[in-house]
Amino acid sequence: MQALSIVGPGAADVRDAVAARLDGRVATVGRTDGIDDETAVDGRFELADDGGWTAAGDDRSFADLLDDLAPDYEYAVISGFSKLRLPTVVIGDEEVPGDVLRRVEDASEIDPDALAAELDELDPHVTLESLVEAAKQSPLAERSGAIATFTGRVRAKDSEDDSRTTHLKFEKYEGVAEQRMADIAAELEERDGVFEVLFHHRTGVVVDGEDIVFVVVLAGHRREAFRTVEDGIDRLKDEVPLFKKETTEDEEFWVHDRA
Repeated sequence: MQALSIVGPGAADVRDAVAARLDGRVATVGRTDGIDDETAVDGRFELADDGGWTAAGDDRSFADLLDDLAPDYEYAVISGFSKLRLPTVVIGDEEVPGDVLRRVEDASEIDPDALAAELDELDPHVTLESLVEAAKQSPLAERSGAIATFTGRVRAKDSEDDSRTTHLKFEKYEGVAEQRMADIAAELEERDGVFEVLFHHRTGVVVDGEDIVFVVVLAGHRREAFRTVEDGIDRLKDEVPLFKKETTEDEEFWVHDRA
């Protein structure tokens, strides 16, 4: 799922204009005053007169929302949330944690057609669930009796006395990393009984406890599924040009400099 955040005056109008120009299933997310946040329940959902849903509650984060949307939508265009680590269009001078795609003084300076076209070039928001759903759509899924997965995440400490890792930052050679992952997947799919191999590795800043990398294998039986997942993550780490900077409470360093 391609995700874009827009913040500043007029963000909601830009959001809707961009969404109208996208080809595929589009989710728009914004703020609303339509729900009383003092309700006593953990979550509350209401169906508006136009058929749309509004929701309130403290039991789920924005990351949870994006993860829920990813398996079912090609795009998510979001307005009014300035703390998201997503590609962001800023109207005005607000500081945001995500990569600033562009910054303008007024919403009228934004061309919705150009922004919609640019959205497909951004790194997608991918979840393990969305990859599993993609694997299930394989033409060979009816021959599959197993789906095996691997999730790599940011480890805060190797041992109790270590300085805590606050976040990692991943960089890649544009195009090269994606092609190498595609080549590895294609080679693994040549194995007997292996029908689909899917990889995703995040780039940019990934904080303590967040997921970094996913491997999903659709196979006829569990043995080839598990074996291929293990070989897949090993080859990804060894062969794909991704560079990791680690930031701890005490220092910051490129991991390959200490290998």
